[in-house]
Amino acid sequence: MKIAAAAYPAQWLPDWASYVAKLTSWCEEAAQNGADLLVFPEYGAMELASLAGAAAAADIASASAAVSDMMPQVWDLHAGLARRLGVHILAASAPVAAQGGLVNRAGLFTPQGKAGFQDKQIMTRFERDDWAVSGGAPLQVFDTELGKIGILICYDSEFPLLARALVEAGVELILVPSCTEALEGYWRVRIGAMARALEGQCACVMASLTGGDARIAGIESQTGMGGIFVPPDRGMPPTGVVAEGQIGSDGWTYGEVSLGALAELRRDGNVLGLKHWSEQADRLNITQVSLRAGR
Repeated sequence: MKIAAAAYPAQWLPDWASYVAKLTSWCEEAAQNGADLLVFPEYGAMELASLAGAAAAADIASASAAVSDMMPQVWDLHAGLARRLGVHILAASAPVAAQGGLVNRAGLFTPQGKAGFQDKQIMTRFERDDWAVSGGAPLQVFDTELGKIGILICYDSEFPLLARALVEAGVELILVPSCTEALEGYWRVRIGAMARALEGQCACVMASLTGGDARIAGIESQTGMGGIFVPPDRGMPPTGVVAEGQIGSDGWTYGEVSLGALAELRRDGNVLGLKHWSEQADRLNITQVSLRAGR
């Protein structure tokens, strides 16, 4: 399959029509370039807070409430584009009001009109302390025409047991929508995505929110780029990088991934990390050895 990973710039939007035009243009460009799967970033929908006005957009609680209220309309737009263009789309995630408070939710839309939703599992300090976003519904496996897909939103990719649960449930492709303010944040998520591809002998796709606007709480300034990662093994890029964008350059990053080739690595790769994972359990009896002088 051909995958498009976004470096998507959050912007101040004057009206709903401008958002429709922006999203449509992005999706049409990727479809015209042959992409089967389009991956947008974490919290990309926060730019919609601008439609609620400057006062609401500047307050994190008011901005989140405004965006949450718009999400059914946003998801309908994505569903229509997925059907019309014949592509799968992971929509940019958003704060969504759920039972017990806000969750960070992303939606996956298929050309056949199907939709599934994944909530972020583990919150960053900013989400916990300043945003009041909490972990939502459990991890899910999305069985699609492209294969079995899992979603680890940003910080979730830094926790190997989450990815392990997905690959043991049959996931072949993990999508990692991300929103990071600083370059070190981008690299934390990228290193996590690449490590999960290595451990699970699967592909990971990272999409980044870029740009930002000082008038919109939560996404004032963002950095990152798109990337598609696989395990460095026979028949794969020796770096594990199928494709990557460039920091400071917005747009799509394209790359091709063969789930058949990944399945063959799981069966007969130079290493068999997925198969051998369970052997760690027998090696965790740690012995303390002192090498200090005089002991």
